Amino acid sequence: MSDVGTSKAPETMVQTLGIDVQPRGLAAYMKYLPLLGVAVIAAFIAVAMADPFGSEKTPAFMTAEVARGDLTVFVTATGTLQPVNQVDVGAEVSGQIQEVNVDFNDTVAPNQILARLDTAQLEARVRQSAAQLESAGARVKEAEATELEARNALKRSLELFGRGNVSEQALDNAKAAHARALASVASAKAQVTVSEATLAADETNLSKAVITSPINGIVLSRMIEAGQTVASQFQTPILFTLAEDLTQMELVIDIDEADIGQVKEGQPAFFNVDAFPNRSFPASITSVRFAPKTVEGVVTYEALLAADNQELFLRPGMTATATITTAVRSDALLVPNTALRFQPAEPPRARNGSAGGPPGLFRMFRFGRTRSDQKPLPPTANAEGVGRLWTLVDGQPSPSRVQVGITDGIKTELLTDEIDVGTRVVTGIERQPL
Repeated sequence: MSDVGTSKAPETMVQTLGIDVQPRGLAAYMKYLPLLGVAVIAAFIAVAMADPFGSEKTPAFMTAEVARGDLTVFVTATGTLQPVNQVDVGAEVSGQIQEVNVDFNDTVAPNQILARLDTAQLEARVRQSAAQLESAGARVKEAEATELEARNALKRSLELFGRGNVSEQALDNAKAAHARALASVASAKAQVTVSEATLAADETNLSKAVITSPINGIVLSRMIEAGQTVASQFQTPILFTLAEDLTQMELVIDIDEADIGQVKEGQPAFFNVDAFPNRSFPASITSVRFAPKTVEGVVTYEALLAADNQELFLRPGMTATATITTAVRSDALLVPNTALRFQPAEPPRARNGSAGGPPGLFRMFRFGRTRSDQKPLPPTANAEGVGRLWTLVDGQPSPSRVQVGITDGIKTELLTDEIDVGTRVVTGIERQPL
């Protein structure tokens, strides 16, 4: 009885007082710490045992096959369409526009009247110049009469001087008067020439009051209205813009300096415009300019392409993207550019200088990137056009020097007999999983 009472007394006391003796918070998990420590140690041992010597795994190489095919190299550039011959028609004289005879898109012929200026002032100037010419002609006749009079007087003075009836001074005066008369005739005749030129200029200005077309073409723009006044004292105002033949267009493109060495006259091309996104228009290069254009530090060179526009789909000012065919190879030996850029990773070195890697315990923190992954892409060939390909020999990459030709940025032409069709070349290393 005493044993039973003793065992139940503490329990009854705890229940009576309401005391909770169960562990709470961090203390509740302290009993699991030994088990957690054992689990962590076991995981580290398992990782270390998976690669006890820290040796590198053999990388898995990606390969591609050398094949034959066609290769075409393109250069792209943007530009603007314009007529082959575009003429700005202006007014050489000032005045008020009296009438305008053409409008946008009208077809015009040579010497067709486009507009007229008010000619009242110009006609008045012509009449004034004509009157001045008549006056100059009258002065010539007057001077000629004076010259005749002076010549006769000189003749009489010479006769009288021979008889001794006229002094030498009188003879000299007669000679001077005759010389002045001859000069007056010459001056009057020169004034006639000046008056004739003035009259011709005024008549020409009068004729230029009629604006005519210099070519066969179409009116692209009209910048004047009847009643408008034009002033040509300092700069010739443009009244009309004419295109000679819209069935033949010209595409002016800007070629980057890195591509200009590949572009030559006569190369075929095609271009696209936003108005017809599903259609390509053929063209050919007619001229490549030597003069550079520099905009915000970018150097380009202008090239002209001829394009047929019989259907009149193309319009002046359209922005076009041209694709120029600079080189074509048929049945060429081709290799991917990634194979020419591949570089095997350098073998890792242990502390004693021997090949190896970090212990497997620490390799778990590597992310599968080889050292070659972190380098910038090298060129596919050197300045002499020599590249290097890697083939697998006993599972390891082995290099071969090759001569390369043209490239389109994805594939490169091989100019060598050392690599056969079907040869698999290394293009990269597969990423290792974590």
